[in-house]
Amino acid sequence: MPELSKEVLISEKEIAKRVDELAEEISNRQDGRPLLVVGILKGSFIFLADLVRRLTCPVTLEFIRVLMKDEREEGSPRIIKYDVPFTVEGKDVLIVEDIFDTGITIDYLLDHFANQSPASTQVCVLLDKTETHKVDVKVDYVGFEIPNKYVIGYGLDFEEKYRDLPYISWLDNVTWPLSS
Repeated sequence: MPELSKEVLISEKEIAKRVDELAEEISNRQDGRPLLVVGILKGSFIFLADLVRRLTCPVTLEFIRVLMKDEREEGSPRIIKYDVPFTVEGKDVLIVEDIFDTGITIDYLLDHFANQSPASTQVCVLLDKTETHKVDVKVDYVGFEIPNKYVIGYGLDFEEKYRDLPYISWLDNVTWPLSS
């Protein structure tokens, strides 16, 4: 049975500081141009809310939900369950993701949006597990690089629990992909 680690991997204070830095980088790059921010549900919602409140460029906010056809199969094809309700043609798009594990979902979404001819597409991830990448994907903004642990908190969950933690920790005795 998984147990919540007693240690904090990334504190609430560290997260807030890094979100401020990311918002400043993104805003400076936009240089006043409008930005369509697309959050990947569900894990990015807390990070996304904190980030968009700190951006100084005009923001339109949308969500997308991408699921694997089989959650227990690591390479399972992705399907979009909820999409941006309009074309992104001609818009600057920022995809916001909670964690870059394999890169398969981010790669899938970059292809999805590329087919709609955006002006630009950028990716911002809160957490990057560099040792688990399966796909080479360009990520423009990274909050923190982390070890290969099953992390929870600040929007990330295990069986829909722990999303409400204001910091990031991990669960002991849990590995990804989850075994059936």
